[in-house]
Amino acid sequence: MLRVVVLISGQGTNLRAFLDSCSNGSVPATVVAVGADADVSGLTHARNDNIPTFIEPFDSGADRDTWGARLADRVASYDPDLVILSGFMRIVPPGFVRRFAPMLLNTHPSFLPDFPGAHAVRDAVEAGVTETGASVIVVDDGVDTGPILAQRHVPILDGDTESTLHDRIKIVERELLVEVVRDIANRESAVIEEK
Repeated sequence: MLRVVVLISGQGTNLRAFLDSCSNGSVPATVVAVGADADVSGLTHARNDNIPTFIEPFDSGADRDTWGARLADRVASYDPDLVILSGFMRIVPPGFVRRFAPMLLNTHPSFLPDFPGAHAVRDAVEAGVTETGASVIVVDDGVDTGPILAQRHVPILDGDTESTLHDRIKIVERELLVEVVRDIANRESAVIEEK
């Protein structure tokens, strides 16, 4: 059973789906803690499942490396095998990456390398393309530039808004994350070989 720490910044819809996949046996993992950069509503999912939560706020004017070291210490205290950034809207500093990579994953709502960054879904809609996608990557020091572990295209339909498109992408993100974590747990992923 992989020990997983998940970091979130919002409502935690992908977290909820991942917790359900762990509890129903779809993925051989257990979430040992959920952290956030603020007291966000998504933490409720973990609290309702009696999973420890923690908050490591990034204060305005704070030094990013110092914050990253504090966050890394909090994460490490749960002795995780894997750390997942699931809608975590902070760029973790290089020290954090070095401490956990390659067992540090991120889900992203585009078919990378297309549309990196915080506004990937909006950028895809505004670009007028006919498809985007979802990706699961290993986090590196860049912005959505790490090795791609899994990805799948998602069509952009006539009349799609950022919201409707994002809802469909999230479904694919959840499926890909379960597949990747299952492969890691079953030692079928190249990530294990890199560690």
